[in-house]
Amino acid sequence: MALRRSLAIAAMLLAGGLGPIAAEERAAPPVPLPPERPLELSPAPPDPPKPPEATAAETPLPPQRPAEFAREPALAPTVPAADDAACRRRLERLGATFEPLPAIANGQCGAARPLKVTALAGISLSTPLTLVCGAAEALARWATEVQVAAERDLGQPLASLSIGTSYECRGQNHDPDARLSEHAFANGIDVMGYGFTGRLAIGVGKLPAGTPEATFQAAVRARACSFFRTVLGPGSDAAHANHLHLDERERNAGHRLCQ
Repeated sequence: MALRRSLAIAAMLLAGGLGPIAAEERAAPPVPLPPERPLELSPAPPDPPKPPEATAAETPLPPQRPAEFAREPALAPTVPAADDAACRRRLERLGATFEPLPAIANGQCGAARPLKVTALAGISLSTPLTLVCGAAEALARWATEVQVAAERDLGQPLASLSIGTSYECRGQNHDPDARLSEHAFANGIDVMGYGFTGRLAIGVGKLPAGTPEATFQAAVRARACSFFRTVLGPGSDAAHANHLHLDERERNAGHRLCQ
């Protein structure tokens, strides 16, 4: 009995003495590693380093433009002259005497189809006119109205027109720095006065108010505005104090200048 008790105590002492050693020698269980990070959640690789900026001297030049695409010199615009055959037929029916002239080309001045007009219906001209057909037709139509006014206001038919200028390569009002006059395109006429068979001629200018001459002059000037796009005369400015300037200059929206 005592022996068994002694053996039990010895066993307990042996177990207690070996416990710490066994605990230290006992291997710890392996710690599980975390799962690998999915590829889509992996951090993006860092941007590669930027190359140093090229200096102006190192900047490559663009390739040369191919020869087939090289810029060619601009061509001067070519505008064909309008066909004025119908205008010439009307001019003949109005009784005008005229003949075609060669094209006029003088720098920026000129006319593609000018006419030489030597007379209107029963009305002579102090000098032949060089005009494009449109201006000549307007003059012929206006002259028929002048004839009516002469017989009504003066009791005499109109026999002639005194002409100052038709075609002339110059600026407006003879100013070399001004824009070209319609005279430079054979599109304008200056009328200086009116001649009659049985009375004195009437020059364009200031006339005594209330006289038949003043009435006649005012009437024919007003009628000119129905046939020409530009009418300038005494009172318009100093440059037109002694003549009527008539032309067919085209303006925006059909605007006319009648002064």
